[in-house]
Amino acid sequence: MKFRFAHNNLNVFDLEKSIEFYRDALGLRELRRKEAQDGSFILVYMGDGNSEHQLELTWLRDRSDPYNLGDNEIHLAFEAEDFDAAHTRHKEMNCICYENSGMGIYFISDPDGYWLEIIPKR
Repeated sequence: MKFRFAHNNLNVFDLEKSIEFYRDALGLRELRRKEAQDGSFILVYMGDGNSEHQLELTWLRDRSDPYNLGDNEIHLAFEAEDFDAAHTRHKEMNCICYENSGMGIYFISDPDGYWLEIIPKR
């Protein structure tokens, strides 16, 4: 039996704000979207144009409060082709939430508070 990654899901409070963040911060583009007939949810699949892996952003109509991420110990990692340019861009966006210069990595935070690790291309 063989498996491969298909996508990761993040539930988001403000779908358009999240789509804009992932586009501007990481260059992800909307690949497809699924909307419930009753309007109760929207799924937006984002991709980087380089890999088959996708990020599914899920918006729920009846959600009235931002998500409580608890200790927020889960994260996604993105490899940056030009790490220094990425760092500069994210600094300009004021979304860097943690840096570990000893390891050569940093994290950015999306509009819902999810942490995204940025690593240099190895």
